[in-house]
Amino acid sequence: MGAPRELAIQEQDVSPSGLGERVRRCLRLGSLERREAIAFHVFAAPWILGFLIFTLLPFLASIALGFTNYEIIVSPAWVGLDNYRKILRDPLIGQALKVTAIYATGSVSIGAVSALAVAMLMNQKVAGINVWRTIYYLPSTLSGVPVCLLWMWVFSPNFGLLNTFLSWFGIQGPQWLFDRFWVLPSLIIMSLWGIGGAMVIYLAGLQGVPQHLFEAASLDGASVWSKFRHVTLPMISPVIFFNLLMNIIGAFRSFTTAYVMTDGGPANASLFYVLYLYRRAFNYFHMGYACAMAWVLFGVILVLTLLVFRSSPYWVYYEGATRA
Repeated sequence: MGAPRELAIQEQDVSPSGLGERVRRCLRLGSLERREAIAFHVFAAPWILGFLIFTLLPFLASIALGFTNYEIIVSPAWVGLDNYRKILRDPLIGQALKVTAIYATGSVSIGAVSALAVAMLMNQKVAGINVWRTIYYLPSTLSGVPVCLLWMWVFSPNFGLLNTFLSWFGIQGPQWLFDRFWVLPSLIIMSLWGIGGAMVIYLAGLQGVPQHLFEAASLDGASVWSKFRHVTLPMISPVIFFNLLMNIIGAFRSFTTAYVMTDGGPANASLFYVLYLYRRAFNYFHMGYACAMAWVLFGVILVLTLLVFRSSPYWVYYEGATRA
């Protein structure tokens, strides 16, 4: 019974009608694939065009303009490495890098500790914890000029919220944004306003720690601190690594707070690097010099990122991974 059936199938496959049906099926499949390919390119075209026009072309143009003297109203003139030599001799470049490095060190370190501490509090199983999580996260959804105006009122030396609070205890508050010593601490304190985003990421990492590890540590008589140090921190170290990278990059790109609140003052004490870059580009129209400054900043961020990556094998733990 099996042999005649196989022979019938073979005869059906090689018959003219069978071949025609197979050809029509292939044509239909080919037409469907072409329609899917066309639809893909149509829907992807806006993103591709946006990337080419607003990202890739400016990226390439900034490389070229960094080697020119370009002041917008005149055509770019090739100057080679002169812009980079000027950067080495510009005293404000050193001041801007120092200010940005101090701000990044303070905001990243204090922000990381604060966000992790809040995440551990929000990881407790208590009534109404979702409400508290929302309250701590909401400020991170606000940014830009409105937040700067709010904190300018908080730091106002005469009628600000912070100095008013200190006066209740007989403490004369500082000038905050108008004091060379206190301006950067003020901006670092303000940066804690946005720890809600990092807090949510830490919270997700904390909730992903296997509970059996804590149970095993309890059976071994581990204290709360030992559990945190030997269980919690290693298990969430990839999350710490991610937040550290993002916060470093974000801190070195800070611009709005200094531009709105201090304009780099007093006496360039809050002159962030990107703010100085903006001045050279749009106040003095030194576009070529500004492009060179942008690539110097890119180099600084790249070096810091590589250092963090190179250090990660010594403190970042991935479950199931083996060390080289």
